Amino acid sequence: MQILIVEDEKKMVHVLRRGLLEEGYAVDIAYDGEEALEKVYVNEYDLIILDLMIPKIDGMTVLKKIRKENTNVPIIILTAKSSFEDKVKGLDEGADDYLTKPFSYAELTARIRALFRRGKKADAPILSIDNLTLDPSSRLVKRGDKIINLTNREFALLEYFMRNQNKVLSESKILEHVWDFNYQGLSNVVATYVKYLRKKLRTSPKDKELIHTVRGAGYIMRV
Repeated sequence: MQILIVEDEKKMVHVLRRGLLEEGYAVDIAYDGEEALEKVYVNEYDLIILDLMIPKIDGMTVLKKIRKENTNVPIIILTAKSSFEDKVKGLDEGADDYLTKPFSYAELTARIRALFRRGKKADAPILSIDNLTLDPSSRLVKRGDKIINLTNREFALLEYFMRNQNKVLSESKILEHVWDFNYQGLSNVVATYVKYLRKKLRTSPKDKELIHTVRGAGYIMRV
């Protein structure tokens, strides 16, 4: 599942992003309304976490514009405003849920799970390439008729590749989407996980290699 966080408080962004990444979600960040709309128009997200008090274009306007373009993506609004009227206005403009700051991370993740259970993304398309399929809703990965068991991080990495087929993805882009951009682990973490994925995706000697190294540039998923 790919989530967009729209929030200008960098400390909060870091906390939310790190937690969601650890749970296996792919995460994008936008620090203002303009950046948020640019990313929404380019990428297909499974859920958006939207702060109302953001620079350049306010969150309520962003919400309205998103709803004009995409009526399905679940949106949770974050607001420091606690009045009943503000919450109602956000819901009337198309938000699916709201949280008033300050809130607990556990409460946010509970709201996210509840939205997915409600079937907001029941029609999420199954991603496929060659005979490999990935279902974002059930988190089921299959090569032909064989089920492939992946860790949360491996699943997030594979989903990112499959959503960006035939595009060269640099290691920094992969780190930004699948790990934390400022990830302090081993310098070869991307190469290591690509190796893990390649091994797991080869369920038989006849299976084609799908993740290719582009020397000096990164990786690409293609047949």
